[in-house]
Amino acid sequence: MAKIKITQTKSTIDRPKDQKATITALGLGRINKSRVVENTPQIAGMVNKVNHLVKVEEA
Repeated sequence: MAKIKITQTKSTIDRPKDQKATITALGLGRINKSRVVENTPQIAGMVNKVNHLVKVEEA
């Protein structure tokens, strides 16, 4: 599978609990923190759920 780099660009303050939990599950939590992960359907769904808080790039 291809790898993608996910970077948190916005804060989770005043966001619903499910979005905060998704950010935590992706291994993020601070603005400008990045993770490189496999692009699986599960990860793609989580990224889609919080796409307004993260930036996604090919790794």
